Amino acid sequence: MPELPPVSALLATAVSALGGKERDGQVTMASAVDHAIDTKEHLAVQAGTGTGKSLAYLIPSVRHAVRTGRTVVVSTATIALQRQLVDRDLPRLSDALREPLGRSTEFAILKGRNNYLCLNKINSVIPDEPEEAELFDAFAVSRLGREVQRLNEWASDTETGDRDELAPGVTDRAWRQVSVSSRECLGKSRCPFGQDCYAEKARAQSAQADVVVTNHALLAIDAISGIQILPEHDVVVIDEAHELVDRVTGVATAELAPTAISAAARRCAKLIDERELDRLEEAAEAWHTALDELPAACWDRMPDGVAAVLALVRDAAWAVRIALAPPGATTASGEPEDAAVRNQALTAIEEVHDSAVRALTAFDEPDPAKRRDVIWLAAEDARGVTRRTLRMAPLSVGGLLRSRLFGTATVVLTSATLQIGGSFDGLAITWGLPAQSSARGNTATANGGEAPSDAETVRWNSLDVGSPFDHARSGILYVAKHLPPPGRDGLAPVYLDEIERLITAAGGRTLGLFSSMRAAKAATEALRGRLDTPVLCQGDDSTGALVRKFADDPETSLFGTLSLWQGVDVPGPSLSLVILDRIPFPRPDDPLLTARQRAVESHGGNGFLAVAANHAALLLAQGTGRLLRSVDDRGVVAILDSRLATARYGGYLRASLPPYWETSDPEVVVKALRRLTTATV
Repeated sequence: MPELPPVSALLATAVSALGGKERDGQVTMASAVDHAIDTKEHLAVQAGTGTGKSLAYLIPSVRHAVRTGRTVVVSTATIALQRQLVDRDLPRLSDALREPLGRSTEFAILKGRNNYLCLNKINSVIPDEPEEAELFDAFAVSRLGREVQRLNEWASDTETGDRDELAPGVTDRAWRQVSVSSRECLGKSRCPFGQDCYAEKARAQSAQADVVVTNHALLAIDAISGIQILPEHDVVVIDEAHELVDRVTGVATAELAPTAISAAARRCAKLIDERELDRLEEAAEAWHTALDELPAACWDRMPDGVAAVLALVRDAAWAVRIALAPPGATTASGEPEDAAVRNQALTAIEEVHDSAVRALTAFDEPDPAKRRDVIWLAAEDARGVTRRTLRMAPLSVGGLLRSRLFGTATVVLTSATLQIGGSFDGLAITWGLPAQSSARGNTATANGGEAPSDAETVRWNSLDVGSPFDHARSGILYVAKHLPPPGRDGLAPVYLDEIERLITAAGGRTLGLFSSMRAAKAATEALRGRLDTPVLCQGDDSTGALVRKFADDPETSLFGTLSLWQGVDVPGPSLSLVILDRIPFPRPDDPLLTARQRAVESHGGNGFLAVAANHAALLLAQGTGRLLRSVDDRGVVAILDSRLATARYGGYLRASLPPYWETSDPEVVVKALRRLTTATV
């Protein structure tokens, strides 16, 4: 094969073909990614909005794939970025580089099996078990029926079976009627629709691709399960890498609820003797009674009497498991529809059994800081019914990522926000990488374990390529130092007065990011009667529809919670002011983060800085990053929490933010907003 052009030349060709212009940060990042792939040294790259980081990592990845014949996996956290890569960036890049690379670039998108329509399930009409509350909710049942009917109609038209292509979407409950998990799947050879299976087609396409785009959840499943889902690869690029730990933790979290045990029993009806089913139902009732007598809280030890009930659940579930598929038997025998029903029953009962075992063994280690799992009882209200669920999440995923991800491929991690407190170490340690800073001891082990030794073989580098934005000239960071610290009783009147004054000066054009839905709704209700400009609130409509309304009318303000922070991308005059009501520290009763904080402290570290402050810094950086989305944007980020200016940790948090010009003078900010409003009218 002839020698391929260097990455710098390919980048210049692509940028020219796409009608853009080279940016210093993009050139630097592309060179660094190429070097990492060549040296097999992991790389973390912070690349601010507007850098063009997608091209910066795609071009060296594509060149490597074409040169070696090996696949590169690109993992993202959001559907929006997946679609951008597959629908826009990769097709345009393939066209631009076809001549210098000597061929087109092959790419594919791959998701978990349950994201694809199951032809066997939809043609066999194998119903999913209803939630207990839905048995008494006629509206929920009728809505479910309408959605399933629409899915049946869509099934005859879709070419991919990909849920994300269904518009408008349906509830998770409806989608489960037409999809299966990997454990429930009969397998291509056994399924009567195996040759036409959408999930199998996607996997086959990915096996031939140069670049496979997937998500963090599937990347985690591939690592945790030990079953190869992704094609063979030697390079992984993780975009939106600040989300990686949370997404992997989510995949590795299990739960055990009485309703899940009862649902598993119903799935097994008609498949086994009633004796085993009765025993399982009795265990479900005992589990319900046990949980009902306990407060919702984190478990530092197994409550009295609970181990015996968990053992009942475990043994009853195992008896059902054996009855469904005795040793040596295969679930693939008999008619495909019967086998599918049995597979779903097996999956449900195995999840019950495995969760019970996981909970029973969680306390084998007496020291909470050394346990693998955090266990807590959650109580949630659904349609007036309180549901109690035991949840189990890993104290740390760093060891898993280190062995199953960094130990098997060269990994490039990138995001607009990777530095916390001015350092990459905060996130790196949660990924399972050794800290880089020379001042490091074992004080920042946010995952609760000892920091990996620098003498070990994992090598990584970090790079901040900056941003094309001149933050100090384009934006003001206003910290309302004169306001009292936020309390627990909602937004104080002085906060509402401050918000009103700022939005009035901005002429609308405001994104309000609140620490809770309660605060967002309270602010919306109060300010709709005090402002002459419209205020939208998260929940009034779908997020996409709200963002479109916000972008189309410059006088509109949009209020929401943390879930909006990554979903809003509004360049131009419709957004001149971002308001954050308080520093987004985790809830003090968050069981997982509290356990991680205590684990740090047990090793002599500062648990507050390593966990709570890092969590807040990351969210602050994401939230304040909403302001500038193009080089022409101008505006103000207003943080109403005076602790950012007065508390000892304030400087640490501010070091995580873009380098805006800072002030605590409200008059300066109001005048600046008025000038911006006048200039854009």
